[in-house]
Amino acid sequence: MVSSNHPRQPVRIVIADDHPIFREGLIKLLETKPDLLVVGTAADGDDAMKLVAELEPDVLLLDLAMPRMAGLVALRELRDKGTPTRIILVTAAIDRGEIIAGLQLGAQGVVLKDSASEVLFKSIRAVMAGEYWVGRKRETDLAAALRDLAASHPRASRKQFGLTPRELEIIGVILGGYSNSDIAARVSISEKTVKHHLTNIFDKLGVSNRLELALFALHHNLAVDALPGANQPSPVPQGSQASS
Repeated sequence: MVSSNHPRQPVRIVIADDHPIFREGLIKLLETKPDLLVVGTAADGDDAMKLVAELEPDVLLLDLAMPRMAGLVALRELRDKGTPTRIILVTAAIDRGEIIAGLQLGAQGVVLKDSASEVLFKSIRAVMAGEYWVGRKRETDLAAALRDLAASHPRASRKQFGLTPRELEIIGVILGGYSNSDIAARVSISEKTVKHHLTNIFDKLGVSNRLELALFALHHNLAVDALPGANQPSPVPQGSQASS
């Protein structure tokens, strides 16, 4: 008869942060819990990607501001690779637009560095249970959490960017992760016209690809109405380069 008292395997964690003192402190903090095990650390986004591929940890604690590859870019790359690792953004500061972008890019949790240690422990256990953690609380319904975040984010004036109603409509569709041909079909214009609109949008907003556009739009609430409203959240566009 197999005993039911076998100890659980500890949660295997990789830490990605460019500050050595913070990394060392985080290792010591996590090692106070017998069910948590740090299996690797990285000082930049590139190394974080390599460690996740090599070690296949249960959880990646990922800083937003890192050299060589920013946290949100690494997050997008990991999502595109279909990694099963659960990702918690651990950052000194983040605004609601970045939280929305991070969650849409595949993060399961967001924790501020000045939070109490118990908050970090709870966030790890929440994401391991298939839930989400935003700030200081557990979230079971991601779509509802995204709507609440968008509703509480002050809207910026759209006129200052000089965007036309059609361009705003296209930005909204881009937040749904659609290709140029899909956008053309959804808004009833040609694919060539979509490319023309994208060129104008990029020029007006000073962005160079779809990811930057999506993050800019989320940060400035240019297409809040395009955020998911019912079942699953729509992803931020996967392609790092847009045709223009």
